[in-house]
Amino acid sequence: MIFLEIITKSFWAGVAAIGFAVLFNVPRRVIFPIWTLGALGGLIKFSVMHFDIGIVFASFLGAAAIGVASIKMAHMRHSPPLVFSIPSVIPMVPGFFAYKMMLGLIALARIENTDDYVQTLIQTVNNGTKMMFILISLGTGVAIPMLLTRKESIKKSKFNKNKKVVV
Repeated sequence: MIFLEIITKSFWAGVAAIGFAVLFNVPRRVIFPIWTLGALGGLIKFSVMHFDIGIVFASFLGAAAIGVASIKMAHMRHSPPLVFSIPSVIPMVPGFFAYKMMLGLIALARIENTDDYVQTLIQTVNNGTKMMFILISLGTGVAIPMLLTRKESIKKSKFNKNKKVVV
């Protein structure tokens, strides 16, 4: 039952990635690869979270997988890697934690009891910290693979199987 839930969440992460791809007006030839990368990132994130590993590290692993796969997709579909990675990683942005943080900030303005204030402040800071660390892990996970393979053009990279050997 857990496996079906992870697959379902991954499928919808791919659909959300398509939504952002359409919003960013990407070429039609890259829509299915973006869905695939979004679903792959969601699959890795939710699978890792199922094994009681934190959401920050799970988000990093999902984003890193998207970053590595987007480099290969960039060569296959003749588009920049950012066309694939950015719409695919946006569904992993922690909107829930940002929402809870904002509700906590609003609640802090009206609370007069010291004990309730401290408890709400702790929850608000916790949600804001999780949100920031998840955003940092998503950015880092997508950027590192691109920075490591950016030494030369993708046409000269080891990811290119169509290399022509010049003797």
